[in-house]
Amino acid sequence: MTIKQLSIFVENRPGRLAEITDILGQEQIDIRAVCVADTREFGILRLIVDDPESAAEKVKHHGCTCTLSEVLVLRIDDVPGGLAYPMRVLSEIGISVEYMYAFVSKSTDAAYVIFRVEDNEHAMEALKSKGVQVASQEEIRNL
Repeated sequence: MTIKQLSIFVENRPGRLAEITDILGQEQIDIRAVCVADTREFGILRLIVDDPESAAEKVKHHGCTCTLSEVLVLRIDDVPGGLAYPMRVLSEIGISVEYMYAFVSKSTDAAYVIFRVEDNEHAMEALKSKGVQVASQEEIRNL
């Protein structure tokens, strides 16, 4: 199962991230994970939130360019080497990871790693068949 990730185009100027996070806070959207990739002029703010559809609607309403995309979120043991096994599974089936970022949940004692890959379905089937736990949108919402 994939989950929805927000990707928000952000001008690289002081205060812009504050504006966007203020919008989400005022709308009671809870951020679970965040990643920013930037250049000199702009960046892409990637977010995993508890209600992605509402978040996308709210930031678009405030003039932000925002897209929703499907990503995999794996629940792995928060131990040294915990990430190595799923990475090996993806490597063995020839799936490239475009990018990834992570967060740790105190409530589950697990690490959650967000992956953007070229073939979500193939990757998910292979990972599940090898015992890797794939998180659902509902699980992320309830953290």
